[in-house]
Amino acid sequence: MIEDSIVEVNKTQGQLAAAAGAAPPCGCQAGREAPEGFVYAVGRLEPRFPSLSVEKEFNQAAARLDTQGLSERQRHQTVLSLREHRYLVRQVCWVFSVQGLETYLVQLGDGGDYDLLTGSLRERPSPNDIDVVVGRRLGLSSPAMCNGLVIPILRADQIYSFDRDSLIDSLPVPEDVPREKFDASAREMLEQMMLLSDNVGASDEHRALNYLSLRYSAVYHLIAGAHARNLSLTGVTVRPSKLSQSRSIMDVVLAFTNRQTDVVEKFIVRVDVTEQFPFLATKLSPYFDM
Repeated sequence: MIEDSIVEVNKTQGQLAAAAGAAPPCGCQAGREAPEGFVYAVGRLEPRFPSLSVEKEFNQAAARLDTQGLSERQRHQTVLSLREHRYLVRQVCWVFSVQGLETYLVQLGDGGDYDLLTGSLRERPSPNDIDVVVGRRLGLSSPAMCNGLVIPILRADQIYSFDRDSLIDSLPVPEDVPREKFDASAREMLEQMMLLSDNVGASDEHRALNYLSLRYSAVYHLIAGAHARNLSLTGVTVRPSKLSQSRSIMDVVLAFTNRQTDVVEKFIVRVDVTEQFPFLATKLSPYFDM
């Protein structure tokens, strides 16, 4: 079980939106803003009306459709997913929230694929819905851009949307771990990683963690296997690797403690976060403190 008291990654007291504008400190090393403002963030994306006129235009378009009995999120999906309403997709502002706090104003580059935005609108919205945005952080938005909202602008190059159950179901299950026990371990890890304090995906440390949580199934296998051996995950430390001088590589060290003997085992995985898209530098392997 990952306990909040021992997770040593970027625990600040500021608001998430403030953390998005500047790199916050990390509990294990001084937090550093990613080069060129790269962002790999996990949260929720939703449309907002930037002005009264856009809201009225949306309501007129919705009035021509059968939206009776739909929730507001379902109503947005019904209207904005239609090709003839693509002009509204371009007019509304898209707000990305982390842990319920408005964190980024998401924009697409020139010729951007607006299906990436409408793909975040579900026919059946759920609290388990997850959106991931990968891009570059720009300056703060002006009050006129989104009805007075002033938060960092995120120029998105990749957006993908899914729900937690789909992610867990897509993970390959180790042969020596029952499916139900693996699912419980994987779901616990994902939930705890998403609840890390002030993780807006803007620091190298958090970009590495978010990448591993969503793209590296071996971490889930490791934790499920540890639980099967009566070990608890008792520490996650992220720090710049000393092995690379030319690229930004983060060492992610996971510590497991035996529930009976208190013996600690550690494993390390390295993630290259030099550029916009993180990738695995070295696979998981045992780690020994020197």
